[in-house]
Amino acid sequence: MARQALEAAAAAALGRRVKVESASSAAGGCIHACYAVVTDAGRLFVKLNTPRFADAFAAEADGLAALRAAGMRAPEPLAHGTADGHAYLALELLELGGGEDFVALGRALASLHRSSGERFGWARNNYIGASPQQNAPAANWIDFWRERRLSPQLRLALANGHREIKQPVERLCEALPELLAGHSPSASLLHGDLWRGNAGFLAGGVPVVFDPAVYRGDREADLAMSELFGGFPRTFYAAYEEAWPLDAGYRTRKHLYNLYHLLNHLNLFGGGYLGQVRATLGLLLRGL
Repeated sequence: MARQALEAAAAAALGRRVKVESASSAAGGCIHACYAVVTDAGRLFVKLNTPRFADAFAAEADGLAALRAAGMRAPEPLAHGTADGHAYLALELLELGGGEDFVALGRALASLHRSSGERFGWARNNYIGASPQQNAPAANWIDFWRERRLSPQLRLALANGHREIKQPVERLCEALPELLAGHSPSASLLHGDLWRGNAGFLAGGVPVVFDPAVYRGDREADLAMSELFGGFPRTFYAAYEEAWPLDAGYRTRKHLYNLYHLLNHLNLFGGGYLGQVRATLGLLLRGL
C-alpha cells in the first residue's frame, strides 16, 4: 500500500492536509489497486496505479461527471493526478448493499439514454478496460462504428497475430450499411461498459453505476453489452422497454455491437475469446 500516494489523493480530494487512519483493499476491477480510505477529515474510495494510468483516471473522472450531470447515480469524482510515483483517482465512497432494484436500474438507464446530442462520439478519447477508445465525433453512426470501434480493434488483433479474422471483419465493415439499413439511432449518452460488475445498489435498492467508458452512440450498444457476460435479470430489460421500447432488429444488431467488446477482450486477454469472435462474425455474415 502506497500510504503517501493515498494521503496526497485524499488531500487533493478534501482540500486540506489529512492523516490516513486506515486503508483497506476494496473491489474495483482487475486493473487498479483500490482502497476504502478513512482519514481524519472523511472517507474516500481511491484507485492507484502507475503514472501511465493518469490519463485513464482523468477519463474515468470525466465519464462519471457526465453520467451524474445526466441524472445517473455514480460516484462523485473528487480528484485525480499523480503523487509519490503513482497515478490516483479519488472518488466518493459509496456503501453498496441492501436490496437490488433492477426495475429502477432499467428506468434509470432509459432516462440516461434520453440525454442525446447532435453527433456520435465524445469530446475526448477514453478507455475500454485498458484499451484506448477513440471518440472523435462523427455525424454518421455507421462511419463511427466502423472507424472508431471495429477498425481500431481489428488493427490491434492483427498486431497480436490474429490474422484469421482480417477478412471477415473487413467484410463486415463493408456490410454495415446493409446490417444497419433503416436504423437511425439517436446519439444517446452511453455508459459504454455496462455489465453486471459495473453496477450496484445503495441502501434501499438505489441503482448506481461506475467504471464508465462514455460516449454518445446507439443506446442499443449499452443494452447489448449488458447481455454479454451473464446479463441482468429480465425485470431490468422489461423496465427499460416499458420506459423506451427497443426498435425492431435489436436481436441482430446486439451481436454487431458486442463484437467490439469481444474483439477488445481478445486483444486484452488472448485467444480464449477467439471462438466467440469467430462465432459472432459467422452469425452476422450469414445474415447478409
